[in-house]
Amino acid sequence: MNATTPHQIMQRWHTVQFQLLPDLLSDSDVLTPTLEKLVHTLEWARIEEFVCASRTAIGRIPHERSWMANAFIAKAVLGLTTTVHLIERLTIDRTLRRICGFPCHKKLPSESTFSRAFDELAEAKLAERAHDAFVKAHFADRLIGHINRDGTAIEARERPVKKPKESEKGKPKRGRPCKGQEPMPKLNIARQRSQSLDEMLSEIPKQCSRGAKSYAQGYKNSWNGYKLHLDIADCGVPISALLSSASMHDSRAAIPLSYLSNDRVTNLYDLMDAAYCSQELQEHCRSLGHVPLIDHNARGGIKEEFEPADKVRYRERSAAERANARLKDEFGGRNIWVRGPTKVMSHLMFGILALSVDQLLRLRR
Repeated sequence: MNATTPHQIMQRWHTVQFQLLPDLLSDSDVLTPTLEKLVHTLEWARIEEFVCASRTAIGRIPHERSWMANAFIAKAVLGLTTTVHLIERLTIDRTLRRICGFPCHKKLPSESTFSRAFDELAEAKLAERAHDAFVKAHFADRLIGHINRDGTAIEARERPVKKPKESEKGKPKRGRPCKGQEPMPKLNIARQRSQSLDEMLSEIPKQCSRGAKSYAQGYKNSWNGYKLHLDIADCGVPISALLSSASMHDSRAAIPLSYLSNDRVTNLYDLMDAAYCSQELQEHCRSLGHVPLIDHNARGGIKEEFEPADKVRYRERSAAERANARLKDEFGGRNIWVRGPTKVMSHLMFGILALSVDQLLRLRR
């Protein structure tokens, strides 16, 4: 069902609300509003369709990975902090166990089994593929007015990777290179415009580092971990996501994100704050057929203000702030207990997938 219009969304919502949920109520004791929300989320995400079977001829039969994938989405929707809390909730909540797919007559997998399953799902990029399919299914044939681009801090419980110390002989000198010596490649926006998407993604640093960011209120925040870059639609649905080191500047993720979003949806305006202010980035947005609305960075000079009409359009950028806040407060973006960029990205993508479904369901209101 291509449920993208409000009428089709209401039709699908009524199907779940008045057919699936009464069946669960007839066989269980309690079905809270949060569990009803989880049922709708799993119905729309359809993450089990992207799980590959992992059965081997030798050894013990592994637990069904689709059940665990549903459980990791439930972890994000229910706001559970760790895998231990998830297993405890599944142990005492028979309704949640049936919703995720675990048989009630069998013993739940252990914590180590959940951890190994999460490693497999993270390496396979299950949540990323499910989110990509979700966005293309519901927004590919829709015209989106504004794409709000922003980066947010992701604190992690791991030490920053130290930069390797170079010897005095091997240390490159500052300034102009010697005769016959090739100059060091510059990692700027102008260079990214001549690269492919795979080349840009391969050069983005992803290891844990120390980052600092100045907010609009004037104060500066520093953290250990990563930085999540998101493209948010007008309705608050994340269109594309990218994880980088905390020390990377926001502007380096703008062009890769624009290519990812342009492959999934069609939009008219690109809204960005002053951190993305550059002439090359404006020219790149125009080359994609978009109108860039980037807050001017005076850099010690005179600040250029928006035109009155553009100033009203720029107010739509508050959708990015709301999406970042909801991801951290409601869908586990603030509780990062895993280590490594692959696992951190997978943990965040389960929350982003749940957030995307939740924002789409708000259209029925």
